[in-house]
Amino acid sequence: MLFYSFFKTLVGKTVTVELKNDLSITGKLVSVDQFLNIKLDAVKVTDETKYPHMMSVKNCFIRGSVVRYVSLPPRDVDTALLQDAARKEAQAPR
Repeated sequence: MLFYSFFKTLVGKTVTVELKNDLSITGKLVSVDQFLNIKLDAVKVTDETKYPHMMSVKNCFIRGSVVRYVSLPPRDVDTALLQDAARKEAQAPR
């Protein structure tokens, strides 16, 4: 739940999503759900020569299970908020 809450704070920011098939997609984060499925607008593919068919894609939905890595701009990450949330989650009774 921690990552879901964290990604919700990044809606409207530009992120780069690397998929398990080595495709990297950069775009504006539109939404994220509890399964970490991601919707992006203003999509750009980093390796256009390898994936020319992706040039015409303007928005996309990415299933959370195919995501390898999400790269975030450092200026958009509130590390104090993230550390506080992680601390609270670790202390919560189970």
